[in-house]
Amino acid sequence: MSEQKGCLNVEQVFDVFAKRYDEWYDKPFGKSAFTLEKICIELLCKNLRQPFLEVGVGTGRFAQALKIGYGTDVSIEVLRIAKQRKIRTVKGRGESLPFADSFFGAVFVVVTLCFVDDPVKVLKESSRVLKDNGAVILGLIMKESPWAGFYREKGEAGNIFYKIAKFYSFEELKTMSEKAGLEIVDVSSTMFQAPTETLLHFKQPKSGYFKDAGFVAVKLRKFDA
Repeated sequence: MSEQKGCLNVEQVFDVFAKRYDEWYDKPFGKSAFTLEKICIELLCKNLRQPFLEVGVGTGRFAQALKIGYGTDVSIEVLRIAKQRKIRTVKGRGESLPFADSFFGAVFVVVTLCFVDDPVKVLKESSRVLKDNGAVILGLIMKESPWAGFYREKGEAGNIFYKIAKFYSFEELKTMSEKAGLEIVDVSSTMFQAPTETLLHFKQPKSGYFKDAGFVAVKLRKFDA
């Protein structure tokens, strides 16, 4: 989930707070949000072929749950935790992935674009290491969502993770994807409750993009693939 963003040292933030970040997923809200987000992503994963890579793998929670074998991140401390979850980890930036062309059947970028310095370059690199018949799977909090405003306020109040996050609109995402030679082929949305820090109620994700959703999964393919 972590990459380097401008003058804000994202690598240092996640190195220092790796354990705190990982433990958030064990709290009632974090655990319920993770379940909803995982199911939302899984809806777009049918017929994808291994091997899989997660860019900004963080501590490996999503990689482990989604059976992603490879992960890269700028933070060595989160990678130590991901390695304990049996992920094959490599330290590196999303803008310059340390992998060969056309190696992966799917590349996952889950809640990571909001932390990177150059999201278009990350998408281009994801496309480069992707097989022609593969897919890039994104997990995002969109700028239009009430949840983005909620998280921005928490960042302004001092939350170290939300303080360094940047959210993009769905139209901005489409433009960035097209610049990277990718097109949106499927979308799934979840977390339709009003923003909260309490336990989320389970509700099946909806197919398509809904601006009131707290989390959106997007499937991209290469043009003419």
